[in-house]
Amino acid sequence: MSAIGEVAAGRLVYFHNHGDPGAGVYFPERWTANRAHFSPKGTTLPRVFDVQSLLALPPEGFYRVTRAFHCCAKQCVHFTPDAFLQLGYNGAGKPLLFVPELASGAITVPERGTPIDDAMLVNLAALQINERRTEEISLPRGILVH
Repeated sequence: MSAIGEVAAGRLVYFHNHGDPGAGVYFPERWTANRAHFSPKGTTLPRVFDVQSLLALPPEGFYRVTRAFHCCAKQCVHFTPDAFLQLGYNGAGKPLLFVPELASGAITVPERGTPIDDAMLVNLAALQINERRTEEISLPRGILVH
């Protein structure tokens, strides 16, 4: 991991080729329902930088477990096949898994998730769920600056 210009390594950002004030990265300013909302004001990057300093992340959203796995080498949490999960990220781009619960006929998702190692993301498959947006999300999510 390395900084790009004045942007420190290890930050969750949205990279965009234009915007305010121009091509650059946009930092999360808040999270709602375990999803990052990025600032409309960004930080421009040097004209030349190592593109390999950016790591694309799987989109935030709902997933199912395809193969059993543990969160990390300590094996704190075990995830079983076909489990329903929500994937999110913290400000450092560390993946977090949230385990939805069924209560009174409605699915709820907790605000606290389990950090997992990046290598465990291959055990997840994105689910297609119809989503009604109550607010406009102006920027897509999911690039980590290294």
